[in-house]
Amino acid sequence: MKNTVRVHSFHGGIHPPENKKQSTGAPITLAPIPSQIVLPLQQHIGLPADPVVKVGERVLKGQLVAEAIGRISANIHASTSGIVTAIESHPVPHMSGMPANCLIIEADGQDEWIEHQGLEDYTQLPKPELIEYIRQAGVAGMGGAGFPTDVKLHLGDDHIVNTLIINAAECEPYITADDMLMRERADQILGGIEIIAHLLKPLHIMVGIEDNKPQAIRALHTALDNSPLNLDIVITPTKYPSGGEKQLIKLLTGIEVPSGKIPADVGIVCQNIGTTTAIFKAVTYGEPLISRIVTVTGQAAGHKQNYEVRIGTRFTDLLDHSEVDREQMSRLIVGGPMMGITVEDEQIPVIKTTNCLIAGSAQEMPAQPPAQACIRCGMCEQVCPVELLPQQLHWFAKGREFDKARNHNLFDCIECGACSYVCPSNIPLVQYYRFAKAEIRKEDAEQRKADHARIRFEARLERLEREKIEKEERRKQRAADAARAQAAKKDAALMPKPATAANAESSEPDLKQLKSNAAIARTKLRKAEKALANAQEKEQEGVATLQATVQQLQEKSNQAEQAYQQAQSAPAKTPEAALASAPGISLKDLKNNAAIARTKLKKAEKQLANAEATGEGDVTALKAQVEELQARTNQATAAFESAESGDSNAPSAVTVDTTELEADISAMQAKIDKGETAWKKAVESNSPAADKMAAGVDKLKDKLKALQDELSAAKNTATKTSAATAIDTTELEADIASLQAKVNKGEAAWKKAVESNSPAADKMAVGVDKLKDKLKALQDELSAAKHTATKTSATAAIDTAELEADIASLQAKVNKGETAWKKAVESNSPAADKMAAGVDKLKEKLKALRDELASARPAPESGTSPVDMKALKQQVSIMRTKLKKAEKQLAELSDDEKESPLASELVTEINQLQQRHDAAKVTYDSAEKVLIESAAQEGIDLKQLKIDAALARAAVTKVERALTKAEDESKHSLEEELLTARAQAEQLNATLERFSE
Repeated sequence: MKNTVRVHSFHGGIHPPENKKQSTGAPITLAPIPSQIVLPLQQHIGLPADPVVKVGERVLKGQLVAEAIGRISANIHASTSGIVTAIESHPVPHMSGMPANCLIIEADGQDEWIEHQGLEDYTQLPKPELIEYIRQAGVAGMGGAGFPTDVKLHLGDDHIVNTLIINAAECEPYITADDMLMRERADQILGGIEIIAHLLKPLHIMVGIEDNKPQAIRALHTALDNSPLNLDIVITPTKYPSGGEKQLIKLLTGIEVPSGKIPADVGIVCQNIGTTTAIFKAVTYGEPLISRIVTVTGQAAGHKQNYEVRIGTRFTDLLDHSEVDREQMSRLIVGGPMMGITVEDEQIPVIKTTNCLIAGSAQEMPAQPPAQACIRCGMCEQVCPVELLPQQLHWFAKGREFDKARNHNLFDCIECGACSYVCPSNIPLVQYYRFAKAEIRKEDAEQRKADHARIRFEARLERLEREKIEKEERRKQRAADAARAQAAKKDAALMPKPATAANAESSEPDLKQLKSNAAIARTKLRKAEKALANAQEKEQEGVATLQATVQQLQEKSNQAEQAYQQAQSAPAKTPEAALASAPGISLKDLKNNAAIARTKLKKAEKQLANAEATGEGDVTALKAQVEELQARTNQATAAFESAESGDSNAPSAVTVDTTELEADISAMQAKIDKGETAWKKAVESNSPAADKMAAGVDKLKDKLKALQDELSAAKNTATKTSAATAIDTTELEADIASLQAKVNKGEAAWKKAVESNSPAADKMAVGVDKLKDKLKALQDELSAAKHTATKTSATAAIDTAELEADIASLQAKVNKGETAWKKAVESNSPAADKMAAGVDKLKEKLKALRDELASARPAPESGTSPVDMKALKQQVSIMRTKLKKAEKQLAELSDDEKESPLASELVTEINQLQQRHDAAKVTYDSAEKVLIESAAQEGIDLKQLKIDAALARAAVTKVERALTKAEDESKHSLEEELLTARAQAEQLNATLERFSE
């Protein structure tokens, strides 16, 4: 007899009553075909299988009904023939008691097999193909955990198997499934061992079995002693839990598997007796795993024995066949009394890991006594086979100190129940450990999702930033091309004779534009450098692309800065040359020019006086500025007086520079914003300085209004060509928007006063009517101003770069505000209404800027100008929303209110909004038609392109969701699939965007 191996020992362990003789008196019997088969889609560790059959379909015995998903999963096969009646939630044998998706088959009683046959010579088959054959058979570990067997057999090159251990210990009380299997089918066990040895090529094979199974030991020796394999049958002392994987390895080899590692890391693979039999049947006969040996025992069972049961058989059918006395049965346990779980529902099915059903009576399985306080006896630590500190882990789990429990190797606990068995205080220690493990896994899953979301968000930000930079470059190039074209048209229209050298020398560079270009280039460079640093820090993809972008932007920034410096250092034009080159303007404009020049002179003189009095500032520079402004003032005054006296030879214009004035306005606006922020904080904190701060803010606003009026006057003196006169309606539109906000606010306050029967409601109504009259007058003035604007082909090109930058900045604020508002709504925050009002105000400002940009751009030539389809579609949507809102307000009016002036105003407003909506819709439809025709010329179906882009985006979302739920082993393939889907979606979106810009 081969048993020369020295047996080692492991820490702890207990000797509970065995109760194994109850079920070993009769041989293994085939259980009858049940009337219904219930196959849970997850009978193993890993992802649940995916059904491949439909309801109503007839299946045969051994047919694949659900296939594995991912690396860690297992196939499911029908265990008898019948009709698939449902795929639905059903109770399953799990400690949580939660149901799971199951495939239900109504058996037809014929038990008809599919065509199947085994491999003639598995040794001639390549190892990967043989492992895949076993995977297709759905073989999973049958000892308890249900780990897919093919994963254990498919070890990488970094794992060299020195020892193969066959676990025949079956240490838990009551269970005798493996014992009877070894007695009656030892030849099948040997066949399975030979197949595993062929795949793993171990140097030594050891079969570990406890000494309380003498008949099984004899059967194994009879079958295995003549095997040519280097195989030893090692008999170990009976001690629970010697059947644990790591404990059996310690017993047989003396090697301890490190914490957090698997046996393969130390050159050992462990397989269960039942698993070896399933491998033998799959390879030799072509039978998938559709049945297993189940022990039915307990005092309430009429026939205590082992049955070969079809997987999916409900407990009630098996208990009926065993003639279990339901009145005597007080507990039904799946598994052994130490590690099994108590179930209440007999409709639960047998699965691949079900090895025992205990129908225990009240005397056999008494109720658990109530838990008492821990007396710190230390017995739990003495019997722990993993050498943990059960008492300390209990306190950590009870106090929800999960990090400490993890650091004390909680996950090394095999949940054998030895500590609960010996605890004199009857504390259910294992339940505490299971709770702590579940909470830690939940936290880890949430952390993984958060990390994945963060990575996706950062990648999205990087992509958006990159696209924004590239789009800005394209827009800038288009703007430059358009500016050159407009400049050429302007030169052709304004020059009646060929240009001379004198005329060529009279052209001056636009310092403001050059300065703006340099600032924009620097801003883009900083953003690109920040994105590059972020990508390098997080080791993301696209670093090379970002580096190339940074180099390009660096070159452009240097060029823009150099152009601005050269223009600044160029000799300035003389006042006489400026006057001579200016086109003719009206007498009123000359008067305004003189007034603005005097205002600037007074301001500079005041600054000079303050600098001389305090000794602060550059007095010399200020004196030079005063002298320059004095010359300009004299020049502007002389121009006005000459024009007023009728001198035709007098210069007719003075170029007005508003750069400094605009800078003052920006600085003043910043001071106001800062002051208002400080004032709001003072109000919230009930500071006594709030009133003074409010007065200071009002003064700043007055100054800002004065500067804005001065700038408006300066803009009104802009050059008017003989072909057209440009009218600036920006300030008028801003006044209308401000007054509209006041009207809305007044109406809201008036409605609240009416609802509360306030005596001030009538006065408020009168005030609202006055505001509406003012608003109507301003709207009429704006309409008249827009109608008087003429369009000519020689209109000068207008620089919209700064306006576009403002629109982009405000759009970012709107997006950020909407995101914050949505989060506030989802969390039921009381600040949601205020945030919504703020977002609406930002949107109104954004619309005003877009209208200003639309009016500033030159009229496009037929069929040559790109159309912003997104803006047109948004305009239609805004008009529709406003129209529905007005219609809703009208519908909510009471019968009395419908006769009031408010109802008439709403009807008028609805008619106007309907007209505006229809006009916007016609514009959008026309533009879309042009785009469709343009795309058709390139052989592109624009509608189909939109559908393909939407499907591509949906595919990306689907793969991203699957990736968040996937196990580590299947993430690599999903990540490659995600990259492919993203590339396809980006390509389609880029093509679609080309026709939408």
